[in-house]
Amino acid sequence: MNRGRAWLLALTLLASSCSHAELRLGLDAEGLNGQQRLASQTLLDEALEALPPRLRQQLDRRVRVRWRDMPSRVYGRAGRFSGIELNAALLPALSDGSAASAASGRAHGTLRRELLATLVHEVAHLYDRARLWPAAERRQLQRCRRLAASLGPIGQPDACRGQDARRFTLSDDPYLLDLAGWPQRVGSRGRREHVNAQLARSPDVYELSNPREFVAVNLEYFLLDPSYACRRPSLARYFRAHFAWAPPLSQPCVDGYAYLNAGRDFARQPLGRLDPERVYQVDYLLAEANQDWASRWGHSMLRLVICAPGRPRGPDCRLDLDQHLVLSYRAFVGDLQLSSWDGLTGAYPSRLFVLPLAQVIEEYTKVELRSLASVPLKLERAQLEALVTRAAEQHWSYDGDYYFIANNCAVETLKLLRSAVQTPALQGFDSILPNGLLDGLVARELADRSVLDDPREALRLGYRFDSFRERYQAMFAVLRERLPIAQRRVEDWLAQPAQARRRWFAEADLRAAAALLLLEQAALRRQLLLAQDQLKQRYLGDLGSTNPGLHKAGDALQQILANSGFLSRPAELLDGGYGLPQAGEWQRLEAESQARQQQLRRLSDDLDLEVRALLAPALLAELEAGEANLLALRAHLRALHRAGGGLQLP
Repeated sequence: MNRGRAWLLALTLLASSCSHAELRLGLDAEGLNGQQRLASQTLLDEALEALPPRLRQQLDRRVRVRWRDMPSRVYGRAGRFSGIELNAALLPALSDGSAASAASGRAHGTLRRELLATLVHEVAHLYDRARLWPAAERRQLQRCRRLAASLGPIGQPDACRGQDARRFTLSDDPYLLDLAGWPQRVGSRGRREHVNAQLARSPDVYELSNPREFVAVNLEYFLLDPSYACRRPSLARYFRAHFAWAPPLSQPCVDGYAYLNAGRDFARQPLGRLDPERVYQVDYLLAEANQDWASRWGHSMLRLVICAPGRPRGPDCRLDLDQHLVLSYRAFVGDLQLSSWDGLTGAYPSRLFVLPLAQVIEEYTKVELRSLASVPLKLERAQLEALVTRAAEQHWSYDGDYYFIANNCAVETLKLLRSAVQTPALQGFDSILPNGLLDGLVARELADRSVLDDPREALRLGYRFDSFRERYQAMFAVLRERLPIAQRRVEDWLAQPAQARRRWFAEADLRAAAALLLLEQAALRRQLLLAQDQLKQRYLGDLGSTNPGLHKAGDALQQILANSGFLSRPAELLDGGYGLPQAGEWQRLEAESQARQQQLRRLSDDLDLEVRALLAPALLAELEAGEANLLALRAHLRALHRAGGGLQLP
């Protein structure tokens, strides 16, 4: 046979064989009786049927499956001989049928389901170890390998040279690693985090050991659990795209995702439902920096612009401020003390808080006197809904470590965006600064900062929320026009003792008195901030106090912090299950969250009664003097109003 005919015959044979190549699970039946062979083969056939067609086609080999002795805790493993081994101690229950009803004590329920899951798990490992190519490239590689084996001395044609140089696996896909919980480390040029912090609501903690086990465990559930796409929608979407296929038994999902509102109103039910369909836009929400050491670089958040029920998605939804939510990665401080050293060493848990927009606006603009910029992200509809879904998943699963430098709000927000918005623009981007993150998003055309160009229009449309510092300064200017006060800055005025400010009340006309009232409210907020900080410090310093009032107040404060953790780690409300809560878990979740919230309300009421026992005498006196100032100003304004003014009280 000449060389040309040899090539033609080899190519013909390869074309014929490749069209039917597929994974085969072959039972090693040595030593098995007829009933054992039948039960084993039925299990293998069922496992093969559950696998995606693309996986079976790409893993075109015969995999031997055999029973052998192994430790009782092990159900099976992929052996060194490139086959799969199952624990022989489980064979009797499989062959007599009792495995179908026997509880396994594991997540899949029965012993038989665990054996089925074990087969899928080990096949997933074999698939992950194989070279995974796009279809055309893989067919070319198969052709080249077989030609080389059949033609021997003839060698490979030029088109085949170098075909074996690259290796692609499922468990080192950058996007899968982002979803799985091994995101890029900041400033490390693509290196990944060593520890998976998606600790809560896991189907099997073995998945957290490394990316290979994560892939194998999640393929078990993707293929065998009809609720997987509802519990882990982002991963289900990834596997569907990878295999171009979906399991036929997937169940329909309920609309919306459960979340816990971490707002400070303990009188409301914290459990809410977040429906991606009602989210019109997602904004990058930046709180500007101030001089506090923990806030000097600003704070990164995401704002969900949610439409009111019944309103079609559109620009008018930006006016539904009472519906909007804020996603904020924050350090959960459960020890009553915010330490700079602990913040540098990661002693605080990092969690994704869901907060009402109104509270965030008040917290930053009125209390901390920081402006907020709300910059829309430029996302396609599918990307926006993927981001909302991913945020819900993180709310239920993530419990990381907060570092003020290496894993702060900006880093966490960027990791969330990377894992949800699949775009190369974010893969090579790093930022540890909130304002730097915004600059990077704008530079990559992922955010539209032009909405801030016209300050007046930005305020009107809710793209900017100004600090009340400017309003306070304007009121202070009114005072300086009408009263001969010495201070030039509003901060200097507010820093005075309450008694020093009170001496000007009697000389104030109606307009000046109204300005004084607004400024006294601001001064009281400042005192409350100081009181809050002193509560932490005083309580820590007086843990052993024998003062009954001090002990009772301190105990209430400690219990509030201890019991409020569920608002940022809602998984602790549920036993069992994994991923996003499903319909069958809602009743338990509603009852547990309501009970916890009522407990917080009782503790808060107790603390309101006892809290002043925790304050130092000087601060307590100043706080009471500020409250007396407000009463005096209101009385003065009423007197002026009766005397002929017409100004409404602030």
